[in-house]
Amino acid sequence: MYLIVGLGNPEPEYSRTRHNMGFDVVNEFAKKYNIEFGKKDFDGIYGSGIIEGEKVILLKPQTYMNESGKSISKAMKFYKIEPANVIIIYDDIDLAEGVLKIRSKGGAGTHNGMKSVIEYLGTTVFPHIRIGTGMPEFKELLVGYVLEKLNDEQYKKLMPAIQKGAEAASVIIKLGIDKAMNYYNI
Repeated sequence: MYLIVGLGNPEPEYSRTRHNMGFDVVNEFAKKYNIEFGKKDFDGIYGSGIIEGEKVILLKPQTYMNESGKSISKAMKFYKIEPANVIIIYDDIDLAEGVLKIRSKGGAGTHNGMKSVIEYLGTTVFPHIRIGTGMPEFKELLVGYVLEKLNDEQYKKLMPAIQKGAEAASVIIKLGIDKAMNYYNI
């Protein structure tokens, strides 16, 4: 069984922002596999399906980014899922816009959502799918940059990475994290 989590903020004003790339990838995955987010629990909304012969739970925490770990740990405990089968998908300003990277472990960097995940899970060893959003010219503009509503042209540039992120999650399930990293981390 796998838990696939997209990190983001729940309110509509955060949709189509760089900081909600995790939600966008999970939404793309749900669309691809006809999974509906029809259930509410674990401080989140979720749905489930069978992918590559494995039961998969898709989760979008509704706790705000900085408390994402709370929601994830509740779902993990309920379904008895080990960290190695929890795939976290999130935006990463340290990667160029549209670049996708997969890691089997690692720290949070500057990402507060990932800091929360690591705190609640008590480990850094779990699959990460990072969607590059690039960084603003000046670091002082960072909050506005990640929360800025993207226009159609800006969002279109990120769409290939969103689609690849959804595909990468299914490759992790089918072939394992190491093969997925070899394939996507070119």
